[in-house]
Amino acid sequence: MDKEQDFGHIGPKGSFKIDIGKNGKYLFEIIVEQLIEANEKYGIQIPYYVMTSEENNDETIEFFNKMNFFGYKKNLVKFFKQAETPLISKDGKLLIGKDNLIKLASNGNGEVYKSMIKCGIVNDMKKRHIEWISITGIDNILVKVIDPLLIGVTIKQNNLIASKSVIKNEPKESGGVFAKADGKPGIIEYVEVSDEMANQKDEEGNFVYGDMNIVNHLFNIKALDIIDSRPLPYHTAVKTCEYKDEKDNIIKEPVYKFEKFIFDGFVFFEDMTLLRVQREKEFAPIKNAIGNDSPETAKKMYEDYIKTLKI
Repeated sequence: MDKEQDFGHIGPKGSFKIDIGKNGKYLFEIIVEQLIEANEKYGIQIPYYVMTSEENNDETIEFFNKMNFFGYKKNLVKFFKQAETPLISKDGKLLIGKDNLIKLASNGNGEVYKSMIKCGIVNDMKKRHIEWISITGIDNILVKVIDPLLIGVTIKQNNLIASKSVIKNEPKESGGVFAKADGKPGIIEYVEVSDEMANQKDEEGNFVYGDMNIVNHLFNIKALDIIDSRPLPYHTAVKTCEYKDEKDNIIKEPVYKFEKFIFDGFVFFEDMTLLRVQREKEFAPIKNAIGNDSPETAKKMYEDYIKTLKI
């Protein structure tokens, strides 16, 4: 994870504080509050597993300690690192960083499966007799990390994996869409959706490819073992970074990085549960400094939703 996010925050994304409530809330804090509420409501203790990067791991742990884990029990929070892969130049060469080591970058949210196995997280889950695992992003301040409805529907449909979606606001909204390929469930990244597909509608006037991924997934513990037993493909992305050239000059330019996507694990299952939810209740992401999906728009959506709870 980069030190500076797309919305201008420096540091782990979860340490970003958004101006909501009386004193503002950190993104990590929003998650922990839900866990505390669920523990009290259901009389249980839900572990919180936080995937970090090589770059921000120490800083993330330090932040949690500084915040006294937001009142959560320390033994219920575990951190584990995401793996890395080398970056390469546009002409296919490995890059050397300022530290004279090969330049590396985190290899995508799809690495969560392998990292949980490698770092002992799945074993910890099994020891705690955990059956269902919620995996979400950190930048959606309306995310529901505990949803008995989603678990119940998934069990009823006899599936091992599930996800939530919202209907696209516009044909080319920047989010992957759910679809089936060769009869298997999956997600098509928005950059891979053609204009024809994006605008295609059914007889009722709804987008055929209209269910957008909001990175709110549910997995049965058995599903993690199934996915871990098979390799996931790498996708190419472009990232701007600094590196040394052959003459030790510092160059800053776009290079290639390689990422695994969490939804590439969906194809190992015959079917999955997809729960369509209301955007105004469950999807207020922070991805940009200004404009759409910014702290300003997320704050408004959050406050509008809170108002509906008081009516």
